[in-house]
Amino acid sequence: MSDHVRACVLLVSVWHNTRMASRPSRPSSPAPPAGGEAPTPLLARQRQEFILERVATSGGVRVTDVVEALEVSEMTVRRDITELVNQGLVERVHGGAVAPGPTGHEPRFTTKSGLRTEAKQRIGAAAAALVRPGDAVALSGGTTTLAVARALAQLPHLGTLTIITNSLPAAQLLFDAADAARAEGLSAPAVLLTGGELTPSNALVGPVAVDALAGMQVEWTFIGAHGLTLEAGLMTPNLTEATTNEALIAAARTTVAVVDSSKWGVLGLRTFCATSGIGVLVTDSPPQEDARNHLEAAGASVIVAQ
Repeated sequence: MSDHVRACVLLVSVWHNTRMASRPSRPSSPAPPAGGEAPTPLLARQRQEFILERVATSGGVRVTDVVEALEVSEMTVRRDITELVNQGLVERVHGGAVAPGPTGHEPRFTTKSGLRTEAKQRIGAAAAALVRPGDAVALSGGTTTLAVARALAQLPHLGTLTIITNSLPAAQLLFDAADAARAEGLSAPAVLLTGGELTPSNALVGPVAVDALAGMQVEWTFIGAHGLTLEAGLMTPNLTEATTNEALIAAARTTVAVVDSSKWGVLGLRTFCATSGIGVLVTDSPPQEDARNHLEAAGASVIVAQ
């Protein structure tokens, strides 16, 4: 954790603790008087203290949770979060806010695409080798799953596959591969792209994507992650992407996590797949023995891409 992040977290903690002693643990509107008058609305300061309390205790808060807890509008909560962002006390993420720091930061696709390219290429090839002729597969967004898409495009049985993805770059690559196959008179894969809201990682997420995946059944879902720990599993800084990833995983017979070794120990805002939900982990460097034993005990096979 950087000195800047420690300073921000300390500021939130001190600011929060000096106010908590003189008020209840959760702000609440006063009970209606006997005459049945409406309760007095919470002040902006009270709402913002509630948001900071949730962020301080759990690392993040959803807009919808605050709306439900305080019985205020979504617009009001978003204004409060904007004010706290302007003060440097929280960071905004899709669907809510988090403590200042890396758990809520989602790098852009172009930034990630130039990182650890050789390792991702090896992971992609090892993951694609699992796919058999006639399989239906799903790919999440991300640069490592794009490497899986590149490897799938080189398979001799590409034309027998059905591929579902919420990744714009992966879909374009596979569409191009299908067009090239048709031009040569070969069978082409069926490629399906979900709709949804575009994220910084060029993935389509949200209710539209989740609805598109409902009822789908695939043999393999290849899924990337912002971070992985044995305790929390696969994580992302994007709340909406977490929900979409859960839908991708729900469609799969086997979930294949494609995660390079730089992601080990990195935290994201929300877990979308517990360690026990990983069927296969494909990575570029052997995990420590205790980590490998933990994964295998949870039912995961570990493949180290060569």
